[in-house]
Amino acid sequence: MPHEPQPQAPDELDAEAVRTWSSLALAALGRAREDIDAINVYPVADADTGTNLYLTAEAADRGLAEAFPGVTDGTGTTSLAEAVRAWAHGALVGARGNSGTILAQLLRGVADVLGAEQPEQPERSDPAEHGGKGGRGTGGLLARALTRAAEEAYAAVAHPVEGTMLTVAGAAARAGEAAGAAAGTAVEVARAAYDGARAALAETPGQLTALSRAGVVDAGGCGLVVVFGALWQALSGQEPAAEPVRGRAVPVPQPQDPCAQEEDGPAYEVIYLLEATEAAVGELRERLDGLGDSLVVVGGDGLWNVHVHVDDPGAAVEAGVVAGRPYRIRITHFGDERRRARGERAQRAVVAVVPGEGLAGLCGEAGATPVLVRPGELPAAAELLDAVRRAHAREVVLLPGGAELRAAAAAAAEQARAEGVRVAVIPTRSAVQGLAALAVHDPEGSFDEDVVAMTAAAGATRYGELAVAERQSFTSAGICQAGDVLGLIDGDVAVIGSGLTETAEAVLDRMLGSGGELVTLVLGPDVPDAVAERLEAYVQHGHLAVDTVTYRGGRYSAPLLIGVE
Repeated sequence: MPHEPQPQAPDELDAEAVRTWSSLALAALGRAREDIDAINVYPVADADTGTNLYLTAEAADRGLAEAFPGVTDGTGTTSLAEAVRAWAHGALVGARGNSGTILAQLLRGVADVLGAEQPEQPERSDPAEHGGKGGRGTGGLLARALTRAAEEAYAAVAHPVEGTMLTVAGAAARAGEAAGAAAGTAVEVARAAYDGARAALAETPGQLTALSRAGVVDAGGCGLVVVFGALWQALSGQEPAAEPVRGRAVPVPQPQDPCAQEEDGPAYEVIYLLEATEAAVGELRERLDGLGDSLVVVGGDGLWNVHVHVDDPGAAVEAGVVAGRPYRIRITHFGDERRRARGERAQRAVVAVVPGEGLAGLCGEAGATPVLVRPGELPAAAELLDAVRRAHAREVVLLPGGAELRAAAAAAAEQARAEGVRVAVIPTRSAVQGLAALAVHDPEGSFDEDVVAMTAAAGATRYGELAVAERQSFTSAGICQAGDVLGLIDGDVAVIGSGLTETAEAVLDRMLGSGGELVTLVLGPDVPDAVAERLEAYVQHGHLAVDTVTYRGGRYSAPLLIGVE
């Protein structure tokens, strides 16, 4: 059940105040979402800033509720520090888009202060005793939290631009700091921050050409004003005006084609969570900064949320692999986003389940929506359905990539059909069959003909895989011992060997024994390039008419996948 905001004492800043702030912000962003989407022209005019802020706030609210259910139902208690940390963590792992990622870092900055200092809650609201920037009262504490939030948000963005939500956050922090220095209460600091944010938002069209040209204020800043209004409401019990910003900042309709100015920008948005050290993240920032723009890296304590716009999504993902362990990878093509901004659906899209981050990037480059599967963590039907929805097309071809996912794929397809999407599930049993299907995908042809061609290409591709035995067991090729290299063909163990290269050669001999025109090799993250070079030479030596292509599967992929068409 949704949390019912509770009335706060005039200067009370505790876990319930955070919970109330979260609930009010989520509700307010929900009401303002469409209006904010409508004025979204920077950095990409894809009409999703309001939605991304709402989804990020929803994840933050869910993180707080799940971590501390007692806060929502009145049966339990928790500290301010625990509550605000759970709230910020929920935002970090659920952040969406450029604006949502920055919001997550703002909340982290708030948590860094409120989670480290315990305020002295006053018995009565007396500014002379409980305020002040340097004091222990809640007004000064809140002012310091807002200042830290703005500082960390600016630091998270590779190339900060004024006239954006960063400008709004900075203005709110300065106004709050001034109120705190004047011995203001938490309510007074919140009100000052809200007013400062509104004033800064009204000035954004004069700071950013894209906004001035479109006749709008910054969409992310508009969402942040809503969040500051919720803070003031949580502490004061007074509801902000329906139009939080007046004058030039009142939302106005976009031009007929607001996306045209962005067509020359990077083609993809890449977002992922990353487990890495701070030193590795510093190197990652430099590498990603050279690949694209709109780079925002937020987080800390070993967990980061990475957001960047690039033309080569595979390179962005590989950079994360070098830095640490990326997961929850989302690759979005801006062409799809621009169609969505105009209220259009693509005619057809492909959703592919792939066991490797490199393969996910490869599928993204081919125009598919990838769903990354990690060992032991098969995606549920809900995750596949979410991918179908994100593809935002009238027709979707779903490539499950494994027999164990057929049931989930069928369930997702059935639900999508109920929502008006035409879905076909091609029963691919390996990622190499999915690659073969993608190679013949024709988005311009008829749906039925496309599905038939993709199904035929997948069906004509024999698939092999090399794996390492974890224990002694009986197989169709005999008894294997722990550490043996197993060569599987079409899902069955066909070869038991001691070395990767030798076993792969034996598998290739068997697979090519019945003919073939193309061999696809997908190398795991720990397989050296020399192995691929030897296997390519082996194929060329024994089968002169057979071509070979090699890809890097990336983290989570098997040691070697083989496809023969």
